[in-house]
Amino acid sequence: MPQQFKGVIGRSVSESTPWWPEPVRAREGAPNVLYIVLDDVGYGQISCFGGLCETPNLDRLAANGLRYANFHTTALCSPTRTCLLTGRNHHSNAMASIVENASGFPGYTGEIPFENGFLSEMLTPHGYAAYAVGKWHLTPHFEMNMAARKDRWPLGRGFERYYGFMGGDTNQWHPDLVYDNHPIEPPRTYEEGYHLTEDLADRAIEFLTDLKNVAPEKPFFLYFCTGAAHAPHHAPTEWIEKYRGAFDMGWDKAREAIFERQTAMGIVPPGTQCTERPHWIPEWDTLSDDEKRLYARMMEVFAGFMSHTDHHIGRVIDFLTKIGELDNTIVVAISDNGASAEGGPHGSLNEANFFNRVPETVAENLAKIDELGGPNTFNHYPYGWTWAGNTPFQRWKREVHEGGVADPCIVHWPAGIEARGEVRRQYIHAVDVSPTVLDILGIEPPAAIKGVTQSPIQGTSFAHTLKEPDAASKHETQYYEMLGNRAIYHRGWKAVTYHGTEGMIYDGVTDPRKPFDEDVWELYHVEEDFSESRDLAGEYPEKLRELQDIWWIEAAKHNVLPLDARSIGRALGRPRLTTSRGKRFVYYPGGAPVETAAAVNTKNRSHTITAEVEIPEGGAEGVLVADGGRFGGYSLYVKDRRLCYSYNLLGKAVFTFTSDIEVPAGKGTLAFGFEKTGPQPFGPGGIARLYINGQQCGQGEIPRTVPFLFALGTGLQVGCDAGNPVTDDYASPFRFTGTLRRVIVDLSGPEPPRDLEQESRIEMARQ
Repeated sequence: MPQQFKGVIGRSVSESTPWWPEPVRAREGAPNVLYIVLDDVGYGQISCFGGLCETPNLDRLAANGLRYANFHTTALCSPTRTCLLTGRNHHSNAMASIVENASGFPGYTGEIPFENGFLSEMLTPHGYAAYAVGKWHLTPHFEMNMAARKDRWPLGRGFERYYGFMGGDTNQWHPDLVYDNHPIEPPRTYEEGYHLTEDLADRAIEFLTDLKNVAPEKPFFLYFCTGAAHAPHHAPTEWIEKYRGAFDMGWDKAREAIFERQTAMGIVPPGTQCTERPHWIPEWDTLSDDEKRLYARMMEVFAGFMSHTDHHIGRVIDFLTKIGELDNTIVVAISDNGASAEGGPHGSLNEANFFNRVPETVAENLAKIDELGGPNTFNHYPYGWTWAGNTPFQRWKREVHEGGVADPCIVHWPAGIEARGEVRRQYIHAVDVSPTVLDILGIEPPAAIKGVTQSPIQGTSFAHTLKEPDAASKHETQYYEMLGNRAIYHRGWKAVTYHGTEGMIYDGVTDPRKPFDEDVWELYHVEEDFSESRDLAGEYPEKLRELQDIWWIEAAKHNVLPLDARSIGRALGRPRLTTSRGKRFVYYPGGAPVETAAAVNTKNRSHTITAEVEIPEGGAEGVLVADGGRFGGYSLYVKDRRLCYSYNLLGKAVFTFTSDIEVPAGKGTLAFGFEKTGPQPFGPGGIARLYINGQQCGQGEIPRTVPFLFALGTGLQVGCDAGNPVTDDYASPFRFTGTLRRVIVDLSGPEPPRDLEQESRIEMARQ
C-alpha cells in the first residue's frame, strides 16, 4: 500500500509543500543471507563430512562455523528446494516430486501456491536485494517456454535478477542458460575454456558488485545453486587428474575410510554402526579388471567435478571477504538430497541411452574412458559409489531411509556465532532454514504477499542452537513421502517403509505396484541408532503403530494423499502443449530455442520438414532447423552449396545425407522427408529423402531412430544449431546466411504408437 502523502497541496506550487516517501531500508547492520545448494551430494561426499572429495572451501566454512550433522531433506531436488525457500513442506507446496512429474492432485501439481511465499518475497519489502543464480527447477515444465506466463519463474517469485538453468540438469560445457526471463547463449565456448560453474560464480560476483557499487549499505539474499554434482559429471581435465588412482581401492574400502573419518571428526555419534552393503551392489573384489578400471575412473571424474565446484564456491566466498561482507553473511550450505543412484549398476556415458532403452556395455564405455567428464559424454557413476557416498546410511536419493534424506549442512556467520568448527546434533529439516533466517533477522512472516493471504510457516527455527550446542531440537515431528516411500520422525524415533520406486528397482524383489497395505515398516530409535542399523519393529510394535498413526495425521494435514507410487504415469493425464496445434507446425527464425515439451515431436512416425528460403547469388550455408544435440537429434542444413541432413543416433552413429545437386540461387524450398519402414513401433528405421524445390535429390536409409528422447535440455532451433551441435560436420552455431522465411514440419499420416511408461520415465529424467 502506498504511503499517505504528508506534504501540502495548495492551489499552486508556490502554496504547496512537496514530500517524498522514505525509501525502504533494512535495519542498520542487517546480515546478508547466502544459500549454497549442492545437487545430489551425499552425506559422506564432502571432506568436512568425512568424504574423500577435497572441498577446502566448504571445509573452511565448516571450520569457522557449524556443521549440522542431523540435517534432513525430502529425498529429491525440487521438493527440497521448495521447503528451503518457503518454510513449508513439499506436499503443502504442491511439489510431491519433481515439476515434470506432476499430477492432478493438490499436493502433486508442481505449481507452488502463491499463498506459500518465498524467502525472497519476504525479504525484499524489508530492504533486501534478492538474486538467484544457478539451478531453478521450480517452474512447471509446461510453463518453461517463451509463450508461458512467468509468475512462477524466479523473477515472479521475488528475485530481482536471475542467471542459470531452469530444469533439473544441464550440460556443464553447453548449458541451457536463462538470464532473467529469456534464454541466452553462454558467453564463451568449451574451446575457449567455458564451464558452467565458473560462469555461475562470475555472475554471482557480478550481481553483488553491481549492488555494492550503487548501494553499499543494502543487504542481499543470494540463492546460489550449482549444477554439481548432478549428472553429467563434467570437469576440466586438470581437476579430474588430481584424483588419478585415488579410488582404485573400490567402493567397499572407500566406505570404510569415509566412516573412519566421520567417526574421528565426530560427525557420527559414538557407537554408530556403518550399515552393510546391500546384496544388489557387487563386492568390489568380484569385479573384472576392466570394470574396476572404468568404475574407478568414473569416480575420479565425480571427485574432480566436486572439487572444481568447491573452488568456484570459494571464489564467491573470497569476494565476500574482499568487500568486507563475509563475517556478517549468514551462509547456509546444503545438498538437496542423498547421492544419486541413477547411473545404475554400471554407470553411463550418455544418460539418454537409459531413457531410450539402449543398453551400454562395459567394453563400449571403456573405449571412451579418456573422454569421461568432457564434452563428448553425459556421464554418471555406478551406484556402488552412491552407496559409498551416503556413508554410513542405507539407500539413496528418491528414498526416505537416511541415505536419501540425511544431508550435509553448514552454517557460517562469524558475526553472530561465537563457536568455531563445532558439530550440532539437533534434528532439523530443510523447512527449518528460512524460519531460522527470519528469526535471526527479526522479521515476521508477512500476512500477505502481493495481496495474497499467506499460509502458516510450517518449519521451526533452530536459531537457539547457534549459541546453545546442547539445546533441544524444537522440530519434534517430520513426515516423509517420496514416490510411495514413506517415513515419520517423532521425538527421536523413526518409522520407515520402502515401497519401491518404478524404474529404479534394485533388489529384484520389490514391486512398487503392490498395495500400500502390504508394505513392511521398519522402526529405528535414531536418537541412539543414528545410521538406522537396528530394526526394532519386532521389539516395539506399539511404538511402530504410534508412529504409523502419526504419519497418517501428518499426511492428511500436508496434502500427501492420495498415495501414489508411480514415477511412471503420473504426468500423462495433462494434455501436451502441442496437442492443439494439429499436425502442421510452423517455426520462424530469430527466436529462442523451443523447449522439448513445447516442440514438435517427429519420433516414431513419417514426417516432412520444409524450409522456405531465398538464396543469394553467391550461395548460402548454415542450419535451417535442428533438434537435439551431440547425444541425439537431427539437423537440416546447407553446406558447400548442398542440402544436407544428419541424424544422430544417441552419439553411437551419425547418418548424413547430401543432395546430388547444388542449391540454386533465388526463392525456393529445401525439404527433408522420412518414411517409416521399420517394423518396430519405437525407434523404427526408414527412408530419408532430400528435396530442392520439390525435386528429389538424395536418398538413404536410417536403420534405427531415437524412440523417446533426443537429449536432455536441448530444444528445437531454427536458423542455427547453437551449443552442442548434432553433427561434427559443422561448427556451432552455423547460422544460416541466406534468408530463411519459415520452417514447416508436417506430421500428416497415422499417429505414432505411445509407450506411456517410457514417456513418464523421461519426465523423471531431470531430477
